[in-house]
Amino acid sequence: MHAVLRARGTALGVLSATMLMTILDGSIVTVALPAIQDDLGFSATGLSWTVNAYLIAFGGLLLLAGRLGDLVGRKTMFLAGNAVFTAASLLAGAATGPAVLIVARFLQGVGSAMAASVVLGILVTLYTEPGERARALGVFGFTGAAGASIGQVLGGVLTDALNWHWIFLINLPIGLVAILLALPALPRDRGTGLAGGADVAGALLVTSGLMLGIYTVVKIEQYGVPSVHTLGLGALAVALLAGFFVRQAKAANPLMPLRILRSRNTSGAYAVEILAFSGMFSFQVMVALYMQNVLGYGALETGAAMLPAALLNGAASLLLSARLIGRYGERPVLLTGLGMLGAALALLVRLPVDGDYLVHLLPSMLLVTGFGFALPALTGIAMSGARPEDAGLASGLFNTAQQIGMATGIAVLSTLAASRTGSLAAAGEPAAAALTGGYRLAFGIAAVLLAAAFAVAVAVLRTPKPGAAAPAPAEPSTTSVTL
Repeated sequence: MHAVLRARGTALGVLSATMLMTILDGSIVTVALPAIQDDLGFSATGLSWTVNAYLIAFGGLLLLAGRLGDLVGRKTMFLAGNAVFTAASLLAGAATGPAVLIVARFLQGVGSAMAASVVLGILVTLYTEPGERARALGVFGFTGAAGASIGQVLGGVLTDALNWHWIFLINLPIGLVAILLALPALPRDRGTGLAGGADVAGALLVTSGLMLGIYTVVKIEQYGVPSVHTLGLGALAVALLAGFFVRQAKAANPLMPLRILRSRNTSGAYAVEILAFSGMFSFQVMVALYMQNVLGYGALETGAAMLPAALLNGAASLLLSARLIGRYGERPVLLTGLGMLGAALALLVRLPVDGDYLVHLLPSMLLVTGFGFALPALTGIAMSGARPEDAGLASGLFNTAQQIGMATGIAVLSTLAASRTGSLAAAGEPAAAALTGGYRLAFGIAAVLLAAAFAVAVAVLRTPKPGAAAPAPAEPSTTSVTL
């Protein structure tokens, strides 16, 4: 028993470390972009592809990778994803030109999608008892809550102390250690076999639809919403995804059995997740821009200013969420967290040009602790309706919804903020006042998105019944820990 517990603890550590690496990679690059542009000679438009290439591959492949994990084995998919990500990090760190870095970033997104898509599926088959599962999700949520802010600080430190290459090379030891520890610690699972769901047509439809949709969203800031580029490609992406759902309803061996969406909790949790992440990603990005562009903070100062939110989120996820979920259930904890997040964004609507950190920013930093309550509770609800054989797919869908929310939120809110800033500048407002006006509009819309997420959670979600909080293993071999 003790050996099994130690192995499960190691497995949880490996899964959390991998997700931390993935989340860090999404934020650590942003601080180093000016240095990368100067060194490699990126154009202003080309530079955005160091971020976009990763997002398109990651968000577009999560669903496919999650289902393939169910078919070929989640451990196999996890190890392969870590290997691809680690190798791509080495390529990115050694890049001497824009083309190589963009290709490496795309491959990093592929590896991240392969590993991240099955993490929750592995976790819920390791921890099937509700109390243990809540604690495990609390630890897992800690990495998500703290990763983005840590990435901003670490990116500044590595870029200033060494050079931008090290923001990628630092992944090498983490990835190699994760692979070595995962080999003995993760449960051995055979998967159901490719014959059980090798839907090639469905795979092409959903992957192309998601990639095109995410590409369209991340380019909204450049082309605008009412443009031929946005509306045309957006319509094509919707058509591809609609074709995918039609295919899944008729295919003998569908890539995504539609039964997974029949669960009220599962489908409702995805809707809440998209709305919440659409609003909350603006906090990380817009608050950082406000501090740098309006208040004059440097990269390290900005990262340090975001630390209270990261540390409190970590404490909430790691120390409090499991206890509260165990006592009150997932739904009340989720609603409390969403309420705190909505209040945090609402406070930012009144940011002044000469804002004071302690008065105008710190209160929101404290309220963002709600993310540490909301994410573990939402994860538990989302995974509660998945069958054992669909755990990887449910994990992939959960992460896909997160990426869609983040990409949509930052693209749309950034565009609206820029438009508002342009209007205020044209009316004669000083640059700082115009920027602040744009950010305030974005925070107001984000607060509305959080209110919508709260309303959906109230109307749709229910606390899972005891014993139904996580999918039980289909057979002993899928959860036995290899020592």
